[in-house]
Amino acid sequence: MKALVTGATGFIGSHLAEALVKKGYALTCLVRKNSDLGWIERLNPEYIYGDLMDMDIESCADRFRGFDYIFHVAGLTKAVNEADFYAANAGCTARLLKVVADNAAGLRRFVYISSLAAAGPVFGDGPVDENSPPRPVSAYGKSKRKGEEAVKDFTGRVPSTIIRPPAVFGPRDKDFLVMFKMISRGAFPYWGKSLYSMLYVDDLVRGIILAAESDRGEGRLFFLSYPAVFSNEDIAGEISDALGVKAVRIRIPRLLFPVLGFIGQKFDKKGIINRDRLIDFGYTNWTCSTRLAESELGFMAKTSLREGIKWTADWYKTHQWI
Repeated sequence: MKALVTGATGFIGSHLAEALVKKGYALTCLVRKNSDLGWIERLNPEYIYGDLMDMDIESCADRFRGFDYIFHVAGLTKAVNEADFYAANAGCTARLLKVVADNAAGLRRFVYISSLAAAGPVFGDGPVDENSPPRPVSAYGKSKRKGEEAVKDFTGRVPSTIIRPPAVFGPRDKDFLVMFKMISRGAFPYWGKSLYSMLYVDDLVRGIILAAESDRGEGRLFFLSYPAVFSNEDIAGEISDALGVKAVRIRIPRLLFPVLGFIGQKFDKKGIINRDRLIDFGYTNWTCSTRLAESELGFMAKTSLREGIKWTADWYKTHQWI
């Protein structure tokens, strides 16, 4: 089997690339010429060099032929300008799908990695599921929803599956690293009780491949998550235990979020503390149901929250990230 992965140098994409190689797939990765290949180099994949944002994808359409599976993981999670989100997460997805539709005869599945942000937070009773009307609140979430719509526009031409992960954590992740660092220094940022769905990265990539290979996955959308819901206090407690520290709760009023986002972008344009991400943080319930994936795909997370956080903390320590 031949698989193409976009975004393979990133957190989720690199873990997916590893899992595919372990299953015996012949792997090709679409990467920028200046990408850091550190996480995937040892996998010895084939490479297609280019950036979906500016490459003349039509001129190299022949490079997208012959694949059994295409996993579109690449996307923009942080940006200063709202237009950048739409260009990357919706526009690039549509362009890639057009080339795939015109050139990838024999493709078994195109898998689009979306986000719980495309569904939005819980309004009223939760958690959200595949039948809940999408109500994204951030530019990131709205752009990922547009990417999903692009996938659906090619129904009948490109066999596809959409995956909406919740908050994903594990080795190589730089978003949860921020919380690990804060707690390691004895501080736990707290803005009131919030509820989250979570998933360890190894379980996510296993679910992605399961959905891609299953006949029941075609034309479907799935949430992949732990069945349990966790509060921000639960998560902080597990991180504190894994690091062996006692963290003091530091209350942050939600009214300060716009100011914090503005300051965060000034210091780090690619950091998790930015105006758009803090729009999502302003809502208290980000939970989803994984029942459809359980019943249709037989999906079940194998790694507990405690195990995953412990393994993540150990990896951060080993690689001197904390």
